[in-house]
Amino acid sequence: MPDLRFTEIEHKYVVDAQFDLPRFREVLVSLSPTRTGAIRVRDRYYLTESGRARRFVIRHRYDAEIHQLTIKALEDDTETRREINLGLSRHDGSQEAAVDAFLDHMGVVWRDTVQKDLEVWYFPDCEVVYYAASTDAREVRCVEFEATHKDSPAGALEVIERFERATGFERAVRSRVSLPQILFPELRDHLR
Repeated sequence: MPDLRFTEIEHKYVVDAQFDLPRFREVLVSLSPTRTGAIRVRDRYYLTESGRARRFVIRHRYDAEIHQLTIKALEDDTETRREINLGLSRHDGSQEAAVDAFLDHMGVVWRDTVQKDLEVWYFPDCEVVYYAASTDAREVRCVEFEATHKDSPAGALEVIERFERATGFERAVRSRVSLPQILFPELRDHLR
């Protein structure tokens, strides 16, 4: 069995303002999630000199549930990519200044912030998320299906496909780029 602890396997779909969110919620509730949640998230993204050379961004997230630094690979297709989460203490608050100073020593070449209002449906093998993400200049709405129980890449994709069929996304065209690449076109320039 491959070690998939540091591998994210997900499908992301960009949806428009007319997306039938009430119907989507109904379908997911009918699938009996183990729990649901809604939260506002502030993600700060950083591209370092090493990240530019090795194609990854660092995300700092501090919200009501999570405080972590994450390395997210920037692949041609985000379906399967490296994601390494390092949990930080929530006891000391967001520590934004310390995170900035820490990452500045790694040669930050770009940084920006995303606000997300999201809803999550948790299942034993999948997390389904709807969110509206915004920056000062742009906004996007997305639905993501992420396999959380991963015996194999193929098995994880089967889980995702089962939820896509149940919610009507099986024929939709998924996004192959990360959220920062969608919201920050200038990031592409830094990666050249």
